[in-house]
Amino acid sequence: MFSIRKLLGHDEKFFDLLEGSAQQADSSVHHLVALLTKLEKHDSPQSMQDFVESRRKDKQITQELTEQLCKTFVTPLEREDIQSLANALYKIPKTVEKIGERIVIYPGPIPAGNFQKHVALLDAAAEEVLAMVKELRKGIDAATAREKNARLQTIEGDADKLELELLRDLYHGDYDAKQIIFLRDIYNLLEKVIDRCRDAGNIILQIVLKYS
Repeated sequence: MFSIRKLLGHDEKFFDLLEGSAQQADSSVHHLVALLTKLEKHDSPQSMQDFVESRRKDKQITQELTEQLCKTFVTPLEREDIQSLANALYKIPKTVEKIGERIVIYPGPIPAGNFQKHVALLDAAAEEVLAMVKELRKGIDAATAREKNARLQTIEGDADKLELELLRDLYHGDYDAKQIIFLRDIYNLLEKVIDRCRDAGNIILQIVLKYS
């Protein structure tokens, strides 16, 4: 069974930092879900602070991880693998924040129902990434890593199909120009952030296969 614990000895800092980054990525998605819930209740979103805090914390974690890599003389796990995973994780809350920004600045009623399914897929993807990162501390075998990554690939594929359906509705539906621009932007960003989750899963699988 693959175990980063064995590779990095008893030093927990890399586990802590990677898990912290994955947790902020997942939290940013939860903030988006909460924002859409407010919109369903016709409450106006007042602030982007939750999104900003998640992104800032993740950035701090990524910077700390880079510093720890520089201070650690020998890391049996390749530094590039740790850094690549950290960078992939950071891109999740960064992209989710952009979605929140678009929603907050939009001047008219938000047709949130148009992308609720897409957000649900994103929520599932972020949860899967968090679970995979946590498994690294415990030790994860290649078969389990493949299974978890396959679920991420399925979510990403479902998101692709959903985006096509949403675009078809957008192009043939009764939307004004402003709504078309807004929704197309949101669909694009949602697809991009789900791809970020898939990328993180691919990196984790590569790490597991490399050291299994």
